[in-house]
Amino acid sequence: MKKTGFILMVVWLATLTGFGQTARTSQPSPRDGMLERAKALEVKTPYVPPPGDPLAHHASGFAKTMCSAVFITGLDPDFAAENVGYFTAPYAERAKVGRPVIDRVNKLVHVTLPNGVTRTAKYLGSQGCVTLPLGKDTLNFTPLTVKSKLPDPTTQAWPMGDQLPDSPLPKEINAAKVKQAIDAAFEPATGLTAAFVVTWKGRLIGERYGEGITAQTALESWSMGKSLTATLLGILIRQGVYSLQQPAPIPEWQGTGDPRAKIRIADILQMSSGIRIRAPQDPDYDPAPGYPDHLYLYTGGVNSFQYAATRPQQWPPGTVGRYRNTDPVLANYLVRLGVEKRGEEYLSFPQRALFDKLGIRTMVMETDPFGNFLTQGYEFASARDWARLGNLYLQDGVWNGERILPKEFVKFVQTLAPAWKADGRPIYGGFFWINGDGGFPVPKEAYHMAGAGGQTTLIIPSHDLVVVRLGHYKGSGPGTAAFKRALALLMEAVPQKK
Repeated sequence: MKKTGFILMVVWLATLTGFGQTARTSQPSPRDGMLERAKALEVKTPYVPPPGDPLAHHASGFAKTMCSAVFITGLDPDFAAENVGYFTAPYAERAKVGRPVIDRVNKLVHVTLPNGVTRTAKYLGSQGCVTLPLGKDTLNFTPLTVKSKLPDPTTQAWPMGDQLPDSPLPKEINAAKVKQAIDAAFEPATGLTAAFVVTWKGRLIGERYGEGITAQTALESWSMGKSLTATLLGILIRQGVYSLQQPAPIPEWQGTGDPRAKIRIADILQMSSGIRIRAPQDPDYDPAPGYPDHLYLYTGGVNSFQYAATRPQQWPPGTVGRYRNTDPVLANYLVRLGVEKRGEEYLSFPQRALFDKLGIRTMVMETDPFGNFLTQGYEFASARDWARLGNLYLQDGVWNGERILPKEFVKFVQTLAPAWKADGRPIYGGFFWINGDGGFPVPKEAYHMAGAGGQTTLIIPSHDLVVVRLGHYKGSGPGTAAFKRALALLMEAVPQKK
């Protein structure tokens, strides 16, 4: 296997997650201690890498990325090929395959490898874009048109609609500083910031969009979808379908003596299920065994729920924290099991149980070829809609007087996960990142949804703020730096709660 693209991606991911930055000294580093601890706890189970040609998987990711960029976001194909979605289609790997062929009539995107193999992604409407299984031209589910019950957003006031008040900003707000913060988020232009939205006490106090982007444009959001997945599971917990502390009722784990039967739903949400896969974010990641499962769960064209559920145990649950896509995939599996067990339609569940309640109209949740949501990162929404979801959390899971999420759930997701605390990494809660290391220039109590490429929905309870930044992937470096400068200005613009 050719590793150049992987190595570039691993270096970038190491920078993103803080690994690989420890200086070489004669003293043991915290990272060394973390790895030693994980090794001591490890269960001796086999690892079997994902099947298939890595370049074919990259082509799958490229076809899907291009399909979504063109048919959901509405980007120019040349711009999209250069600037968006490097995660499942690394930039270096794109040069190794043919130029994407856009079939606008049939809403297909084809990417062909040098050996003649073609990967195809198809736009399905409500389910966004799905990569077809290798060698097949059909899906293993029937797409569904999901209809919102919400009225035209221009007829409703924010946040249920898009009508904004004509009145000036509250006197507590320094409007000039807010404007400076918004401008800072878009400088330099190489940051490719696409959308920036700020709300204070639920009121939208500032926003700006990049060229060709509007308040209704659904943009790539990547792993912010993990927090959306937590929300859907939280709704089912609120409805009595599950509880946080119960063992996760994954069917594949119910055999006699299966150690995975002890994995709690809380362990899954805290990225500490202990399931064995390989992810580029692993502190000891080695690309040598082949294509990482973390990405295969997007690009493999297989039943992602079944794949995740059949991986073996690597560590006892709740002991080692690792950022791996198996956990959000398993959480989505639980959502499907819970919804269908009570006889309800699965693909429309998010719209009726969450989006219609919050005024969210642009969210597109994509699936695998078996109709399973891949919202560990395959979802698109406008910055305003991410702000709405952020405000649900700012309001402790209550919206318009209705409790959407169970009591204590918001506290759970924003609390440092025990397994991550044991590793000395104060950065992860329950499918939400937390600011425990002060990575953002805001109070450490802040927590956020985060997606590759600099996608962020930041909740700052101490200042009643929700801040959303979405950008095109290539600009993530300068874009993230610009976001931090904007946040520092917002801390001057908005008073702290008394």
